[in-house]
Amino acid sequence: MRHAAITGWGKCMPPAVLSNHDLATFLETDDAWITQRTGIRERRITHVLGSELAHVAGARALACAGLAAKDLDLIVFGSCSAEEAVPNTASGLQYRLGAWNAGAMDLNTACTSFLYGVSSATGMIRAGTVRNALVVGVETISPFMDWENRNVAVLFGDGCAAVVLQATDRDEGVIADKLGCYADARAILRVRGHGTTYGNRDIGYGDTQWDFDGQEIFKRAVHGMTEASAHVLAKAALGAEGIDLVVPHQANLRIIEFVARRIGVPMERVFVTVHRYGNMSAATVPVALVDAIEEGRVRPGSTILTPAFGAGLTWCSHLIRFGERVTPLDRSDAELPPCETSALALVNALRARKDIRGRSARGLAGPVFPESAVLVGLASG
Repeated sequence: MRHAAITGWGKCMPPAVLSNHDLATFLETDDAWITQRTGIRERRITHVLGSELAHVAGARALACAGLAAKDLDLIVFGSCSAEEAVPNTASGLQYRLGAWNAGAMDLNTACTSFLYGVSSATGMIRAGTVRNALVVGVETISPFMDWENRNVAVLFGDGCAAVVLQATDRDEGVIADKLGCYADARAILRVRGHGTTYGNRDIGYGDTQWDFDGQEIFKRAVHGMTEASAHVLAKAALGAEGIDLVVPHQANLRIIEFVARRIGVPMERVFVTVHRYGNMSAATVPVALVDAIEEGRVRPGSTILTPAFGAGLTWCSHLIRFGERVTPLDRSDAELPPCETSALALVNALRARKDIRGRSARGLAGPVFPESAVLVGLASG
């Protein structure tokens, strides 16, 4: 049977760090309130486009695998913050990498996008459609965050990581997966103003407002991640003792702890990054996986469980068997351009832009800045 082994991995994190203390300068909150409820202490804010983060992470993953971009057959860009609807962002990544032989597709299931992408690419490799695939989990949520809404502004951050999947006869890669969705709960996590449905509504396109039912999300997330994990463990005929490491979606420390308890895995075998990155949506699992590898928590032949949930309300879990190599074959010199300003300054610029857009929509200000001009301004500080 053909399998899809993880042979390369790489991440790219924006350098600008937004602390809980920074958030307290414009929100009615403090470090203790945020930490106690979420486990989050800081998060990253990007000064570049998501495709730039993906380019660096993808180049690093390819070098790690010892693979040239021209050898890729497929690029999956997992994200709910793609730069454009048409054309897709995956094609921009193909262009940046020079992966001229690769098909390219965007995949949006919110926070589960990377893992749904892993399932998609794995299925294509098993079918013989492709041999080498790059799967990226990337989010730049800060530009469409509702920064005046404390319930969501404290939770999310930007980031990116990628893996290379390659066809192999060895029993590696995804050995069991389960995908699902509580569509009846899709309204409990919604970003209004981000999509074409808002073109002629009270909320103007780009003037985002978030619907976020924290208690219901918590219940559904724990249930979905637990049920999916139980399914893949049963499919692989494994008990909790057979899991070497759990690398879950990093939305909230309490959710992670509840899921670990229900599947019977002690927190010592759960890899947690939420305190330093917050919720990066589709990027949380791949960034945590890369960190776990780099910190020596993933060993040759490790069995890894990756439960996740996202808006929609999608959920999934994957049981992954890692290969014998846990060190890169090569390293890439790809780097981001320097960030000349602080994360707080970046956020305050985004807040000002949204205020101007909102006042303009109400006839109280001049024209809205074009997106390209804003990005240039943010990148230059």
